[in-house]
Amino acid sequence: MNNSSPVLVTGGAGFIGSNFVLDWLSAVGSPLVNLDKITYAGNLQNLVAAETYSGYSFERGDICDAGLLHRILNHYAPGAVVHLAAESHVDRSLLGPGDFVQTNVQGTFCLLECVRAYLERLSPARRAEFRFIHVSTDEVYGTLSPGDPPFTESTAYAPNSPYAASKASSDFLVRSYVHSYGFPAITTNCSNNYGPFQFPEKLLPLMIANAVAGKPLPVYGDGRQVRDWLYVGDHCAALRLVLDRGRVGETYNIGGRNEQTNLDTVRLLCALLDELLPESPHKPHEGLIQFVADRPGHDRRYAIDAAKIERELGWRPAETFATGLRRTVEWYLANRDWMEQVMSGAYQHWIDRNYAARGAANQ
Repeated sequence: MNNSSPVLVTGGAGFIGSNFVLDWLSAVGSPLVNLDKITYAGNLQNLVAAETYSGYSFERGDICDAGLLHRILNHYAPGAVVHLAAESHVDRSLLGPGDFVQTNVQGTFCLLECVRAYLERLSPARRAEFRFIHVSTDEVYGTLSPGDPPFTESTAYAPNSPYAASKASSDFLVRSYVHSYGFPAITTNCSNNYGPFQFPEKLLPLMIANAVAGKPLPVYGDGRQVRDWLYVGDHCAALRLVLDRGRVGETYNIGGRNEQTNLDTVRLLCALLDELLPESPHKPHEGLIQFVADRPGHDRRYAIDAAKIERELGWRPAETFATGLRRTVEWYLANRDWMEQVMSGAYQHWIDRNYAARGAANQ
């Protein structure tokens, strides 16, 4: 990619998106255009530091708006797109799957079509350099049994939630454009991200917020669901490598090699909070754990085999789960004002709707 051409990031005000924007501006420093609709999970406060970079531009809008996409592509003339815009929470997809089909499927289709038209207007040299990075999830692969090997890039898709199905559909759309039109796309499938700026509907920030407030820590079912945890900074570094040296048409799985049960994860989090909040009236925080009715169709285990990206691009996660979790907890404790501002109004309404009907469950 030509460093004089900006990279266009969709969904750059969300959790992974804002981390990627800040990482890119700090590590690469070349121009970046951030397109975000600013839904409940998008937060421009995440990007205050980005405003100090002269090469940073923000555009508010929807990836389903073809007219807006054409204008942005023609005006900024990007040399790459990193497509992160997505509805991403399984529980929300169970309550309202239509939004996931609209953003993740229709939005990706609209973006592909607009970028395809844009590429036709580029010179052969610029077209050859252009890359489209489609960021997806390990949930498209379905669930694993305890003894199964981790997901690889050749694992058959078996999505089990509306969210996972919508992301699988978008993956297939991208694949079809590569094979049908020679579209210069690369797909990445990542495991569970965690770190700063994550909206507190997801497990770790929700547990941190509740524990600090002395509220119950709701753990689905028996808490033995296994997830592979990937620190968001490691994910951003992997995406930069894929953009720089990844092969067009390929898929790269990005995982942290950190399999943990949800219950063990929450217990480790509680132990950290006991250490970092020695005066907390809620110690030991593990006593706040409450088992609630399980999520419908809850996948039992995810695990990523990241050997391909490690072998081909030399990427390795820099954080262990212990170091990444500590960094994460410390960030949320140091940024409680951020937590308070995002945990208001619409968010609280959703929390009440999602958890009120579940109640406590037997361990």
